[in-house]
Amino acid sequence: MNVIISNKYRDALANLDIEVIKNLEGEFSVDEIIGTFQNFFFQKMILDITALKDYKNIKTLQKLSLSLDMDRVILLLDGSAETSNPEYLSDLISMRIYNFTMNVEGIKYLYDHPNSYRDVAQYHQLDTTHDVVYNNAPTSSESNPYQSMKKSSIIAFKNITIGAGATTFTYIAKKQLARNYDVTAIEVDKRDFMYFDESKMVSVTNNELGNAIAKYNNCDVILIDANNSNAAESLADTTFYLLEPSKIMLNKLLAKDPTALSKYKGKKVILNKCTLSDQDVSDFEYETKLDVFYTIPPLNDQSDENEALDAFLTKLGFYKQGSANVDSKKNLFGLFKQ
Repeated sequence: MNVIISNKYRDALANLDIEVIKNLEGEFSVDEIIGTFQNFFFQKMILDITALKDYKNIKTLQKLSLSLDMDRVILLLDGSAETSNPEYLSDLISMRIYNFTMNVEGIKYLYDHPNSYRDVAQYHQLDTTHDVVYNNAPTSSESNPYQSMKKSSIIAFKNITIGAGATTFTYIAKKQLARNYDVTAIEVDKRDFMYFDESKMVSVTNNELGNAIAKYNNCDVILIDANNSNAAESLADTTFYLLEPSKIMLNKLLAKDPTALSKYKGKKVILNKCTLSDQDVSDFEYETKLDVFYTIPPLNDQSDENEALDAFLTKLGFYKQGSANVDSKKNLFGLFKQ
């Protein structure tokens, strides 16, 4: 089901041929929208930008992007000088807001064909530094995170089933990659990293995440244990969703929400702690309609040799320990920013 938040364009949006679970009309602060929808499940949100107070200030959209999954938001712009400004559009893209349009026909198209970065890359001004504050970070050109954050490859891990192992997975991946790369791991809204007694593993709140990413942007890789953070998903270059495919964990998940797995169609799903055969995995994909990106067996977090995880990291374009190509590590299949 879908959400419509409208103001100036309420009449046009009222004629959209989609199922609507919640419809708000009027002007709302960004905090009001976040408070209403941060923990509210919806398929798509159609947001008339004139319904957002202070929308011409790009920082308002920035705050929204840190709390909502912007892949599920379609932004109807008003065509004003401010919101049609190339710098404004470029800043939206820097915040990974790709689904924006200036007409209702565009909404209908984006509803069925959401944009990826490739679709909006022509509007992205990579050679321009704007005075946008990222989560209260400094505004000087030297420390503007929209520019500097692109130095690191940012990968997030998030559990689908309870206890699917994202925290330990992040720790082991960090340890494996640290053989050849400068890696920092960040945990959001929890303090479990302290039990690993490992350097360059930090715990932050969701509101601190933007500053933490900016702080460690000189690392080759930033790994994020996302927990329930939508901001982590929107800030990461790639997010992997971990699912433990045991009967008890799947049944617990589906008992709570029978449609839970449908939210992950088209996303990168990892079967973690997986002992299924290839045929079992194929059957799982058929029954759930999910595409399994990789399967990982139970890992030993006390071992320095986890070949299954090495194989996964190699698939992402990272080199294993001892590779003759380590000196070329920043040209890995486009994974790292240039």
